[in-house]
Amino acid sequence: MFLNIISENKVVLRFGFKLLKSCLRFYYRWRKNVMEKMHNFVFELSLTYLRMLSMRLIVFLRNWALPVSILSGIIGYFCYVNMTVFDFTRPWINGVVSVLQPALIFCMLFITFCKVSPHELRPHKWQAWLLVTQLLLCGTLVAALCCMHDMKWRIIMECALLCLICPTATAGAVVTTKLGGDAAAITTYTIIINVAVALIGPMVIPVIHPQDGVSFVSAFLAIMHKVFPILICPLLLAWFVRYFVPSICRYLACHADLAFYLWTVSLAIAIAVSCKVIVHSNVSVFYMSAIAIATLICCIIQFVMGKLIGNGYGMRLEAGQSLGQKNTVFIIWLGYTFFTPITATAGGFYSIWHNLVNSYQLYKYRSTGNPDKRHSVIKKHMR
Repeated sequence: MFLNIISENKVVLRFGFKLLKSCLRFYYRWRKNVMEKMHNFVFELSLTYLRMLSMRLIVFLRNWALPVSILSGIIGYFCYVNMTVFDFTRPWINGVVSVLQPALIFCMLFITFCKVSPHELRPHKWQAWLLVTQLLLCGTLVAALCCMHDMKWRIIMECALLCLICPTATAGAVVTTKLGGDAAAITTYTIIINVAVALIGPMVIPVIHPQDGVSFVSAFLAIMHKVFPILICPLLLAWFVRYFVPSICRYLACHADLAFYLWTVSLAIAIAVSCKVIVHSNVSVFYMSAIAIATLICCIIQFVMGKLIGNGYGMRLEAGQSLGQKNTVFIIWLGYTFFTPITATAGGFYSIWHNLVNSYQLYKYRSTGNPDKRHSVIKKHMR
């Protein structure tokens, strides 16, 4: 009976099986397409999220480059000295840093100076006032040091003197450009103050900290050898490229931000070197705190006085950076070479303070434009 039913409905059953087969085939194809689309959707969504995350990370690093560099230098130094995996690099790391840091500074100055025309390097009246102010501050401390015989307080005052007599940082033009200022103006003052320090430093150092074999000529040549190659050579090379290979100069001028990012790498290395100087100083916490406070006071005084002087000439930003941002590597070298190793810690602390000021100024610049420039221009018009 069952076989008779099957034979009678054979056509119907065949159609049913074909229909079921078609439905199953359609279902599997549909499921495959749906799964592929879902997979593609999830992949594209993940890729979009990673792109957004990377863009946010890039924007964060761009906006907070200086604090990130400072923290990277501090964390990097302590990780390096405490991890045994880097033991094989310790015999030659100092040599690498001594070559890498000047090379980075040279490259960033070369890129920055490609935007500076030789005709723009002209001295201004506000630069003369800055020079007089810096010399008066140094002269006051020199007079105080000549009358002071307490070695503890004397060393703290020597640290303050190093912060005051130190020339403008070679990276000052890079930061000023990033803040929307005039790179040529601060470059002019950087050259002027380096010449002044090379002449005045050898006269002051033997009086404050006399040493056998240190004369005016030897100190003058040592300072010139330390400062001028890294400042003048990139300037001359940039001018050569400007007149003989202008296409390279135009290309680098359009990518001037590269100098700022090279400086952030150099800053991380400088902060690591500063940490090494501070850690290996072997002085008490109270004494180190006193040096830190003294350098902080010097930093605030110089930035404030620079901005006050430049305010009347429409150069509030440039004058503040010229007087406040210092060549801290030079401070460390000067302390080790002509003073005592303890005084070299002044460069480490000052490097932290003036870069914190620069970080705040960059934050204000992103938020409100260039308040220093706008304020000084308004003040000039009111007068």
